[in-house]
Amino acid sequence: MTHVTADHRTKPRVEAVVRALAADDDGPVCAYVYDLGGLRAHVRHVMATLPPGCRLYYAVKANPDHRLLQALAPIVDGFEVASVGEAARVRAVDRAAPVVFGGPGKTDDELAGALDRDVELIHVESAHELRRLERVAADAGEVAPVLLRVNLAGPLPAATLAMAGRPTPFGIDEHQVEAVAAHAEASPHLRLDGFHFHSVSNHLDASAHARLVGHYLERATDWAAAVGAQLRVVNAGGGIGVNYADPAEGFDWDRFTSELATTLAALAPPGCTLAFEPGRYLVAAHGSYATEVLDVKTTHGETFAVIRGGTHHFRLPASWQHSHPFTVLPVDTWSGPRPRPEATATPVTVVGQLCSPKDVLARAVPVERIRAGDVVLFHQAGAYGWSISHHDFLSHPYPRCLYVQ
Repeated sequence: MTHVTADHRTKPRVEAVVRALAADDDGPVCAYVYDLGGLRAHVRHVMATLPPGCRLYYAVKANPDHRLLQALAPIVDGFEVASVGEAARVRAVDRAAPVVFGGPGKTDDELAGALDRDVELIHVESAHELRRLERVAADAGEVAPVLLRVNLAGPLPAATLAMAGRPTPFGIDEHQVEAVAAHAEASPHLRLDGFHFHSVSNHLDASAHARLVGHYLERATDWAAAVGAQLRVVNAGGGIGVNYADPAEGFDWDRFTSELATTLAALAPPGCTLAFEPGRYLVAAHGSYATEVLDVKTTHGETFAVIRGGTHHFRLPASWQHSHPFTVLPVDTWSGPRPRPEATATPVTVVGQLCSPKDVLARAVPVERIRAGDVVLFHQAGAYGWSISHHDFLSHPYPRCLYVQ
C-alpha cells in the first residue's frame, strides 16, 4: 500500500489557517503555511520503516527553514548540507547533529569549514577536489573522512532530472573512480569510507529505485575490493520523488523499504551502512503557498488570474516548467469596486506580479470559479519554494511564514 506523503488532516488544517488569515488581514494574503505536525508524523513513519543498517539525513537544500529543521532534528539521523552556510543553519538548531557535506564547487575555505564543524563525511566530486581536501586536511593536521561521489555510466531509470548517466558536472566519471579511490586509500590525510551516488532526482518508481540502490551496492563493493578499502558507507543520495499532479499515485515508500530489505540482505557487505539524503520527499507535502488574487482578466482569448506574489516567492513551477497544483479558496467578502473581476468554468493561467511573461505558476488550468479577492492555495510547496526564489526582483514584500503545530 502506498504511503501518501501528506496525512488526511494536512489540507483542512492549512485551509483553516488561510481562511482565518484572509478574514483578519487588512492587506492581500500572501504566506507560506507549514504543517509541522503532519511533517513530524510523516518523517516518523519514514524512519520507522527503514530497514536495519540504514541512516537517513535530511537534505537541507530542499528547505532550510529554521522551524522545519527544529521539527526534523529529533527524528532524522542527521542532515546533508551543500555549503558552510547550510551547516551553520543546522548548527544553530542542533550543535551535535550529525552532518554530511556535499555539493559541487567546494572552495578550500568550505572544505576547511567542514572539518572545523566536525562533519561525519565529505562527499568529494572530483580528483582535483580530493587533492585539495588532502592538502587542507594536512595543513590542519587532520584526517578527512571521504565518500567519492560517482557519476555512473548508466543506463539509469527515468526521472524528472538526471544527475548521472550522461554528461553532467556532478561526481567522478565511473571509469575514473578506481584510480581516485586508490589515491584516497593511500593518503595518510584521507579516510576513504565509501562511495556516494545521487543519480536521479524526483524518481517515482519505488521498485526501480530499490533496484538502483542494489546496483549502487554492487558497484561500491567492487571498487572497495579493487583498492583494498573497507566499505563502511554507501550513500544512495536523495532522488525519491513527489507526484505533483497526483499525490495518491506518488512514490510507494512502503514497497520501496520492503524491497530494499531484500536487496540489503543479498548485497550489503558486513558492517556497511546504507545512507539516504531525501529532501523533497520529506517536506514537500507539508508546505503550502497561499496568495490572494488581485485581478482576473482576459487578453487575446486567454484568462489570467494575477496573484499577490509569483515566482519571486515560489520559483519551482517555472523552474520545472509545470503547472503547480492549487485549490481556489473562495472569499465572499468584497470591498473593492464593482463589478468584481471573475471567471467561471474556464481554463485560467495563474501569474504573478513580475514584469516578465515567464512569471507563471500554472497554465490553462480549468476552474469552476475564481474572483479577485479569492485565495489561491498551492499544494506541495514545502520543498524548493521560497529558498530557491529570486526574492528581491522588483523588491516586492516577502510572504509571511506560518506554522501549524
